[in-house]
Amino acid sequence: MSKPSAPAPASAGKVIITCAVTGAIHTPTMSPHLPITPDEIAADAIGAAEAGAAILHLHARNPENGRPDQTPEAFARFLPRVKQGTDAAINITTGGSPYMKVEERVAPAATFRPEVASLNMGSINFGLYHLAPKYETFRFDWEKPHLEATRDLVFRNSFQDIEYILETCYGNGTRFEFECYDIAHLYNLAHFADRGLVKAPFFVQSVFGLLGGIGTHPEDVIHMKRTADRLFGTDFRWSVLGAGSSQLRIAAQAVSMGGNVRVGLEDSLWAGKGRLATSSAEQVRMARQIIEGLGLAVATPAEARALLHLKGGDQVGF
Repeated sequence: MSKPSAPAPASAGKVIITCAVTGAIHTPTMSPHLPITPDEIAADAIGAAEAGAAILHLHARNPENGRPDQTPEAFARFLPRVKQGTDAAINITTGGSPYMKVEERVAPAATFRPEVASLNMGSINFGLYHLAPKYETFRFDWEKPHLEATRDLVFRNSFQDIEYILETCYGNGTRFEFECYDIAHLYNLAHFADRGLVKAPFFVQSVFGLLGGIGTHPEDVIHMKRTADRLFGTDFRWSVLGAGSSQLRIAAQAVSMGGNVRVGLEDSLWAGKGRLATSSAEQVRMARQIIEGLGLAVATPAEARALLHLKGGDQVGF
């Protein structure tokens, strides 16, 4: 008689929802619901966690004009409040804004030692200029030049930059959301894995629909997953984010393929055709409906920590 197999861990089969609440792509003119002040960012993040997000991906902004702000001081204005208001794992960006140097981008993660930090896995053309003509006027004078300048912008994430972020953060026990905007970025991650500079399980966040990266066709999603499977086998957890109107369509496809999802106002301002989302929590609820409609369950923060081998909220520096 064969020996019965061990029971599956409680986290098996659970879907992790990450929520990115503000980012550095959208500008205040684009939506009155985009959080830019510390109060707004904290409230939106906590609301997203209450709706079901297990991980909160956070950027900071200047509260006076909404411009991206990657100083540790800017993050200090809301990180403790978010931690006190939810058990969700906190993910601090090292992407910042494409206009920033890597030393500036990594400073908050180095200072606060979060459970997770994002890490872009390669350089790309990063086009936002096509968004500028959609708006006749802008709330702040920095917005239109910020968008139009991306016609000639390469978002630099060289091998040296990636090594610098890894070396700066790994000693703190921080793990990474590896943001892969194209197939080559998966191969870059495999390169660092071969060198022993990154540790499994890899949390691979495939990014679809940003101008300069891979597209949003269903075959693009399949190609990204198939390549990751071939490169990493069972050593990774796959998640997706779809930019703009593709957000929930790509989420649904990925969940049906065994993946996890990222939503939030950083990635899309919408909650349906022509309707602005009033909060990131609204998008989390919509993603949750997709997951549960497919007969799956949303991971709790504790389950997400187990799946991704995170160090725990008591080990951060805020």
